[in-house]
Amino acid sequence: MNRSTRRVVRGGGLAMAFLAVIVPSAAARQGAPSPATPAEIVATYETLADGILALKRTEENLCRSILAASYAHGQVELGRARKAIAASDAKAAQSALEALAAAVGHMATEGDNAVAGVRKRLLDGGHHHNAAGEAKGLFDEGFVIVTRAAKQKLLESSRAIGQLSRAPKADTLESEWKKVAAVYDELTKPAR
Repeated sequence: MNRSTRRVVRGGGLAMAFLAVIVPSAAARQGAPSPATPAEIVATYETLADGILALKRTEENLCRSILAASYAHGQVELGRARKAIAASDAKAAQSALEALAAAVGHMATEGDNAVAGVRKRLLDGGHHHNAAGEAKGLFDEGFVIVTRAAKQKLLESSRAIGQLSRAPKADTLESEWKKVAAVYDELTKPAR
């Protein structure tokens, strides 16, 4: 830009600033309120908020699906364990009880190690689904559905079922599964 062009641009900028101070806007001349955010920008922000909240609900639904799949897998293994215990098949009972313990463990941690890796990535990116619950100590970092209390109960049941694989007992299995079912029912009941 040459010297004369710079003078014109500078002069034009000063003129615009002067006019803005001296000449009131049409809205100000008519006594209208000060300018508001344009409706198009507000509408765009509204749809962005809808999308963000929909993603949060989607994450909740995904975690509920992880719980449901783990619970269903546990029910299958429970059936296998019951049959094996009734048939006094120690090897089959051990296998089924170990798989059942793993399924209950997955419920406790909202998924396996692969899911934990995704959770860590979200946390590293600053996403805390239950930030307020984490601050109150209700949720472990990054957890969406499973509270700390529920996690502890499920992990205790997972350990008990795993230990049961060494000496399977039908009544002990039923007792532990009732605990798991109660926690699952509490976690998955519809929001009020």
